[in-house]
Amino acid sequence: MTALKKYSLLIIWTSLIISCTGQSNTETTPAPFKQESIGKTVSELDPKATLVYQDRKNNYWFASKEKGLYRYDGKSLVLFTTKDGFIGSWILGVQEDKSGNIFFDTQEGISKFDGQKFAPLEVMEDNSSGNEWKLEPGDLWFRMGWDSNGPYRYDGKNLYHLKFPKSPLEDEFYAKYPNVSYSPYGIYSIYEDHKGSIWFGTSSLGVYRYDGKKLSWMYEQQLTETPEGGAFGIRSITEDANGYFWICNTNYKFRILPDSMESNGLQPINYKRETGIERPGKEAPYFMSMAADDNGDIWMVSYLEGVWRSNGKELIHYPVKDGEKDIPLFSIYKDNLGELWIATHDDGPYKFNGKTFEKFKLD
Repeated sequence: MTALKKYSLLIIWTSLIISCTGQSNTETTPAPFKQESIGKTVSELDPKATLVYQDRKNNYWFASKEKGLYRYDGKSLVLFTTKDGFIGSWILGVQEDKSGNIFFDTQEGISKFDGQKFAPLEVMEDNSSGNEWKLEPGDLWFRMGWDSNGPYRYDGKNLYHLKFPKSPLEDEFYAKYPNVSYSPYGIYSIYEDHKGSIWFGTSSLGVYRYDGKKLSWMYEQQLTETPEGGAFGIRSITEDANGYFWICNTNYKFRILPDSMESNGLQPINYKRETGIERPGKEAPYFMSMAADDNGDIWMVSYLEGVWRSNGKELIHYPVKDGEKDIPLFSIYKDNLGELWIATHDDGPYKFNGKTFEKFKLD
């Protein structure tokens, strides 16, 4: 087994993507946060904080896969754990609705924070009504782990589990890997494009897209598997200012074309593939996470090769190191002021200072 294969298998369960931020149609306003009610004030941030998020009140949230959830208001750092009603340990994503309720996506379930307390969202068990595929303003979309066949949709009142239509490659996959221990439909990333369509990157069966009317699908081996044969999955999807989609790497960019056919079933996404941004003599790295800055440049996080910036013509490299050691990275995030953050595997968050990414320190 190649080193890359081992690396790919090692990180197949460690993907964290922050995407698909939306607004719920919940109308209630959360009560003001009371620091003394729940949580514990601490002085240090766990270095294994692998996710960064800023809410509309400009509080920063840092998620640790071992310690819990941190909230930083610029002065105080408060740690929340399962003792405070929070569900789960490993946070996959954070979203906020229009009323300021914050939702944390974990393997164990969805935790809703209303400013005072955490409460779980219950999945609707009745599959006969209300849980068909829909896309309405304010819907929130969740992963809830890496092994579910299909996403979870929250409409402000109910949480529904939706199932993907069968992939044309499912039978081939199971014939090739009859003893596989994970679902090839497992969601690694969720992205909402400028038209409001929701994209789902899966572990082994390509990309599903839902536009509110129909589900469509695309698969290219080079998006899911590395040249050496390692399994990577669709961990990152983004759209640039020119309307091109970038998926996992910069070898190619994709122009989505009008549908060539109408169908009630799963249909292929109609697209044109064009040459992307190449590194002479080298393969483009595979990216865990992507974000667009205020200038429209795409910033991409690799696991062990630092951060890459695409201005549409070239790739600019920003190493993230501890001495000579490359720091494993997880995700990149743009905050309310347009500033860029990266979350690392075990070295805490970093922030871009205009020239390089430097380790974040509490004031």
